[in-house]
Amino acid sequence: MPKIKAWISAARLRTLPLSLSGIIIGTALGSMYGQFRWDIFAFALLTTVAFQITSNFANDYGDGVKGTDNENRVGPMRALQSGQLTRQELISGIVISIVICVFLTVALLYLSFGTKNLPFTLIFGALGILSIWAAIKYTVGKSAYGYKGLGDLFVFLFFGLLGVMGSMFLYTKTLYTMAIFPAVAIGLLSTGVLNLNNLRDYESDKTSNKNTLIVKMGIKNGKIYHVFLIIISFISMLAFTFMHYQNWKNAIHLVAFVPIFIHLNKMWKIRNTVLLDPELKKLALSTFLLSILFYFSFNNFS
Repeated sequence: MPKIKAWISAARLRTLPLSLSGIIIGTALGSMYGQFRWDIFAFALLTTVAFQITSNFANDYGDGVKGTDNENRVGPMRALQSGQLTRQELISGIVISIVICVFLTVALLYLSFGTKNLPFTLIFGALGILSIWAAIKYTVGKSAYGYKGLGDLFVFLFFGLLGVMGSMFLYTKTLYTMAIFPAVAIGLLSTGVLNLNNLRDYESDKTSNKNTLIVKMGIKNGKIYHVFLIIISFISMLAFTFMHYQNWKNAIHLVAFVPIFIHLNKMWKIRNTVLLDPELKKLALSTFLLSILFYFSFNNFS
């Protein structure tokens, strides 16, 4: 039983709603543009969860091995840091989760493209491999990009652009230009969650030579950057809403920005960044709420 709890802890279940937000937005866009299938939706969700858990296992291992997760770190104690899981156990867990990712990706691509769209299958297969690489290399290895201030860029690309537009393409087999706006919005909000994490961990990351964007720019600039992320995400979603507006129902999803702006105000006022930990959950769940409401704003709601 303790091992089961350790694996659940290492999976970091609280990160899953955020990772699903892009898939839900992409599905909403696909449905909005006339295409939806439950089997693709189900496997897209499962694949995303598998990728996120793989990333979480790898992050636990990478930060644990490098000593970044130590007694000075704020937030939940990690599995390797606490000794609940050994290095070898985590490596085995990562390998198993990668195998699951590959299986689910192949199944998803077969459901979406069949055997007649080989170019699409190859492109998305390559993106799947790249996603696995990104999940592992965030903290693992000497060239871990999370230690070079590139985590924000990768989160924006994979959670936002690829997550939203990629999942939409699985349904539509077409890239719609207007989809870039909600994709950017989700990407920036997801980057905001990472930014809060890095603000919270500023001191421990700096001590451990984990040169996140916050370590490079400092806390004050990091807060300004966070405001920028939230404001631009709102403008992006507002632009999409304006271009597709027919009646008030199309604006329902914008309600999700109420708790997001409340969060933004609180974030700005907090002086001790250690106290930002609860704000991660608030922003992540608000982003998830946005994705759910976005679906009902433009699909099957009367």
